[in-house]
Amino acid sequence: MRTLSFILGVMGNVSSLLIFASPIQTFSRIVKKGSTEDFEGLPYICTFLSSSLWTYYGLTKPSGYLIATVNSVGVVLEFIYIILFLIYAPPLKRVKTGIFVAILDVGFLGAAVLVTRLAIHGTLRVTVIGLLCVGLTIFMYGSPLASMKTVITTRSVEYMPFFLSFFLFINGGIWTFYSVLERDIFVGVPNGTGFVFGAAQLILYAIYRQANRADSGVQGLEEARQRLIQSSAVNGEDDDKITAP
Repeated sequence: MRTLSFILGVMGNVSSLLIFASPIQTFSRIVKKGSTEDFEGLPYICTFLSSSLWTYYGLTKPSGYLIATVNSVGVVLEFIYIILFLIYAPPLKRVKTGIFVAILDVGFLGAAVLVTRLAIHGTLRVTVIGLLCVGLTIFMYGSPLASMKTVITTRSVEYMPFFLSFFLFINGGIWTFYSVLERDIFVGVPNGTGFVFGAAQLILYAIYRQANRADSGVQGLEEARQRLIQSSAVNGEDDDKITAP
């Protein structure tokens, strides 16, 4: 049983690393275009806070090294994403993002660490940190709901990265199974929620990706018609002979 839980923990580390690395493509696009466009910074702010608390939880809980190691990597990567977002965001979005960073990643995180280190001791400390991690991880998994709203409104999956949703789904499933073996409710509850949210995002992606393809097909036919009209005009043909497909 311990061997299986260790294997799942390692698999969870790998899937978590893939989640942390999945926005690299998004930020490559942001840097190339010099703009954050319609991307939101909240998911990265929440993930930074969640990763920081999970690192703290892993360091505090006995045998929590698998949780601490992967989340420490997440802290570094999410910090880089936030910095890049602040650099390339337009002024109003930069201010809004900066306020969230100050409140969540500086104020809340600092207060959580100070209170649990100075005022709470023993096993109660692990429990309190675990509860904080549960709440923040559920919030982290729920933060892409803003992107889901954008997808439904625009009927486009452009601003909901597929791989982030896919790895949230996989990661949630693995860590949920791990939590059952380890009997760790603090790991199980948020990752079970992440599994459900990830599945919902994948379903939404499948629906609106098909809609995008249909729209692209109509647009392609219209563009072909326009090119045919232009070509006929150049050749001196009568435009009235050309009809829409």
